Amino acid sequence: IVFYICFRFNSFKRTNVILQHLRLSAHTDAVGEVLLERRGCAGVITLNRPKALNALNLSMIRQIYPQLKKWEQDPETFLIIIKGAGEKAFCAGGDIRAMSEVVKGDRKISQDFFREEYVLNNAIDSCQKPYIAFIHGITMGGGVGLSVHGLFRVATEKSLFAMPETAIGLFPDVGGGYFLPRLQGRLGYFLALTGFRLKGRDVYRAGIATHFVDSEKLSLLEEDLLSLKSPSKEKIADVLETYHAKSKVDEGKAFALEEHLGRINSCFSANTVEQIIENLQQDGSPFALEQLKVINKMSPTSLKITLRQLTEGSSKTLKDVLTMEYRLSQACVGGHDFPEGVRAVLIDKDQSPKWKPASLAEVTDEAVSSYFKSLGSNDLKL
Repeated sequence: IVFYICFRFNSFKRTNVILQHLRLSAHTDAVGEVLLERRGCAGVITLNRPKALNALNLSMIRQIYPQLKKWEQDPETFLIIIKGAGEKAFCAGGDIRAMSEVVKGDRKISQDFFREEYVLNNAIDSCQKPYIAFIHGITMGGGVGLSVHGLFRVATEKSLFAMPETAIGLFPDVGGGYFLPRLQGRLGYFLALTGFRLKGRDVYRAGIATHFVDSEKLSLLEEDLLSLKSPSKEKIADVLETYHAKSKVDEGKAFALEEHLGRINSCFSANTVEQIIENLQQDGSPFALEQLKVINKMSPTSLKITLRQLTEGSSKTLKDVLTMEYRLSQACVGGHDFPEGVRAVLIDKDQSPKWKPASLAEVTDEAVSSYFKSLGSNDLKL
């Protein structure tokens, strides 16, 4: 879960962008928040809250999951497409309104939301039918969870990917501990700790997307996929590859992080956050110093939890990672920094969270380990 939060602490612009995302609709009626249709050979899921940047709430999860399972068993459904309504976002993350209730002490909402979201993430990963996500527009947090575990992910020049949870006292969840450490080199560690935003073709170059298509061709691609007759996985891949090969937008442009990959690999290969910070200081380049500034704004507890989450997740299965992340989510909800991050962004809107502990030195190994403890009978069952 993440709530469209830009990682740069650039006050006026940052505040407005966050507030735009957080101005979620007040109604609680779930009708129409997600559209589920059988079209041609496919099941089509449309996240239908464009004014809320298609933020994911519990009622949407509870509609998508059973339908996904039905289509998976249906012999007439050959693929599943998920997309977002409007031009701004695929899905900017989890519904912050529900999380604000957590701050008021409603633990059941947090248990239900995280549990059912992660069960859906796992179902997407294990889906027996080809699952295609059109990650057109903002794709963050919960939106990443709805897409990255699918077989195919299609980015456009308007795609915007980030996992900026450390800015609100959380960690890059929805399986972030699984897919981030599996990106090239230490790129995933860098994205997780800094919340850096990838745009357009860079979402494909980083390995988040499997294909890149011009946004104006997205509807044609969808129609071509829907019109396939009893397609195999290979046939679906061929159609996607054809559109990908024809896309010329930003084709000649280098990956935005290309010149910094060596620096990212060396600085972020440390075993502790303190050493990463020291590496960035010693590097001294404008890029390194910029990342240092960003990291110093994040929750110290979140930074240490995140580094351990990715380190452990690099050798775990997705199921094991999601179980670990469920434990972490409940510990964060019951801790200080996540409610404080939500307070600073949503409730008081002062954009100045007061982290406790306030420094990395105060976050002990024992404190970090306590976040990873088994919840016993309350653990996530996948």
